Amino acid sequence: MDQAPSSSQEAHSLPTCYRHPDRETGVRCTRCERPICPECMVSASVGFQCPECVRDGSGTGHAPSASVPRTLAGGTVAADPRLLTKLLVGANLLVFLVQLSVGDRFTERFELIGRAYIPQLGTGIEGVAEGQWYRLLTSMFLHGSVTHILFNMLSLWWIGGPLEAALGRARYLTLYFVSGLAGSALTYLIAEPNQPSLGASGAIFGLFGATGVLMRRLNHDMRPLIILLVINLIFTFSPMFNISWEAHVGGLVGGVVVGYAMVHAPRRRRALIQYGVSAVVLAAVVVMTLVRTAQLT
Repeated sequence: MDQAPSSSQEAHSLPTCYRHPDRETGVRCTRCERPICPECMVSASVGFQCPECVRDGSGTGHAPSASVPRTLAGGTVAADPRLLTKLLVGANLLVFLVQLSVGDRFTERFELIGRAYIPQLGTGIEGVAEGQWYRLLTSMFLHGSVTHILFNMLSLWWIGGPLEAALGRARYLTLYFVSGLAGSALTYLIAEPNQPSLGASGAIFGLFGATGVLMRRLNHDMRPLIILLVINLIFTFSPMFNISWEAHVGGLVGGVVVGYAMVHAPRRRRALIQYGVSAVVLAAVVVMTLVRTAQLT
């Protein structure tokens, strides 16, 4: 009877994490002996260390980078795990404001189009087939309406943030652009040459695909993601909406391939495999672009 209050008192007398004062903990850093919570624990050969000691690399004889905490995919754990997602959303919104300010002339200069005469530009035949390869990339930041960009940016924020935290910045950015370019290349290859295409959907579908790979790797419930993906695909192939299904499918396939490499690459040669697979997908983008260009010229 007398021991219960004493045990409770001991539990409440635990020190708090030096980085998170609202969290009690019984674990201390093996170097500096400051209390650290589970989020701040970095596994060491003996016990756990705090992030600052790991970052400084004091007393290890190794470079600080050798013991930096890593994400599941081998990326560096960042202080702001959504930074690139915020920047991508901001870039898309900024370009959309430019579209609204400048008008169709700006959009027609940078949207994805295979080969067509655009009299508004006054320069004759335009398109990727005319050497304007930049359109494969710039079209990823253009949108056709407020609804279009709103839906895409909400999707990017919802699915991009957690994926960026899981992969790390460099791998996340690689996945985003490789998937987007895969969607652009498939659109260029299959769509009518005078059919314009624009939007971040190809890259976002790539994030969807990589998220599915990651959730399966972690044994998470994939039903919510599958339902959302099916709904998006129904909209994609519905004749009621003027949607470039080629960009969605190309981005999705690219995202699954690159995402699988990011998540499942063995640790020993992880970076080589991850970026090697990304390079292979980019090579496929180049091949599709060259093939279509040869057909149109």
